[in-house]
Amino acid sequence: MHSLETTILTIGQQARIASRALAQLSHDARNHILLAMAEEMDGSQTEILEANARDVEAGRERGLSEAMIDRLTLTEARLQSLAQDIRDVAALPSPVGETIREWTRPNGMRIVKRRTPIGVIGIIYESRPNVTSDAAVLCIKTGNAVILRGGSEAIHSNQALASALQRGGNRAGLPENSVQLIPTTDREAVRLLAEMDAFVDLIVPRGGRSLIETVVRYARMPVIKHYHGVCIAYVDKDADFSMAQSIVLNGKTQRPGVCNALESLLVHKDIAAEFLPALAEHLREAGVELRGDAATQKILAPHVRAATEEDWSTEYLSLILAIRVVDDLDAAIAHIEKYGSHHSDVIITAHSETAERFLREIDSATVYWNASTRFSDGGEFGFGAEIGISTDKLHARGPMALEELTTYKYVIYGDGQIRS
Repeated sequence: MHSLETTILTIGQQARIASRALAQLSHDARNHILLAMAEEMDGSQTEILEANARDVEAGRERGLSEAMIDRLTLTEARLQSLAQDIRDVAALPSPVGETIREWTRPNGMRIVKRRTPIGVIGIIYESRPNVTSDAAVLCIKTGNAVILRGGSEAIHSNQALASALQRGGNRAGLPENSVQLIPTTDREAVRLLAEMDAFVDLIVPRGGRSLIETVVRYARMPVIKHYHGVCIAYVDKDADFSMAQSIVLNGKTQRPGVCNALESLLVHKDIAAEFLPALAEHLREAGVELRGDAATQKILAPHVRAATEEDWSTEYLSLILAIRVVDDLDAAIAHIEKYGSHHSDVIITAHSETAERFLREIDSATVYWNASTRFSDGGEFGFGAEIGISTDKLHARGPMALEELTTYKYVIYGDGQIRS
């Protein structure tokens, strides 16, 4: 254990030194580093895919679900997308150094509120190797050193990705130890990293509830949480049926193993008998298992099983959808506030006043009117990539990208003012 403690402590010390060097680089220098990382990613595809194949094979042997295997799997197309994400981030304006606000006091003193890097950021994540690239790239763009601790499912993939990013970055002047991957999947490393507030300024856990609760229990620094995504769609009585069907199918089936996929569907009682049968047929054709309340079962029998109380708050991450018929908008809002996870929720309706009330009263990080929840993603928001989707309320909420990886300080310009 002493050896692991020493390893984590050394990583933290190195990251702190690197963060100071990174903060001094110009925007152009950091962008040059990112473009070199993307180039190395392109040139390392064979190595990365071979490492990923080892992880996928091991995952299947361990009995991981198909949703987890999908999250774990890298392909040439996904690697090309990761490299393009890096280039997209490089092309974005950097928030570092941006003036948020400035003003002059009556005594002539000028105060400027300016964005700065956070410092050292720890990212703890499970199963999704793309986080290795996204986290490293966003942190470098914003002048932050990053410590990565991935899950055992993706250890070989993460090592190959981190190595490629480090090689490309080093060639272009990346300060040493700006991107570090903890070389062990020992769970004790999570506790040690979370307790290392002398060197780590922020922890971002991405994974299941147990991981997040573990990090929160031990962390001595701020934690931005990415809790589970129980995303819910409400089809109002004034919805366009074709639009609603398209949005629900996309939200549930386009990629069911991700946090912004739909898990529950609410349908207004006035349209349920007409709307649900056709939708259910398309869902069943896509392989979706339906679970419903008594009203839904009556409409869709025998193609739906009874939903339990647990179903309404479950993040399935697979082809399962819980359906409930509700009396009105009030009932839909009450259901979402009780069972949802404040991640991403959508109303489908042609009635603007109904929609605006939904958008105003649903207390989720992202709320939609007539669009799929699958757009809750940094790339889709135009951020290039994301660290995660925060369901917290302070500092960061929703897709976390460049601005959310900065803090600010007050810079005061005077000419001899003293306080009387």
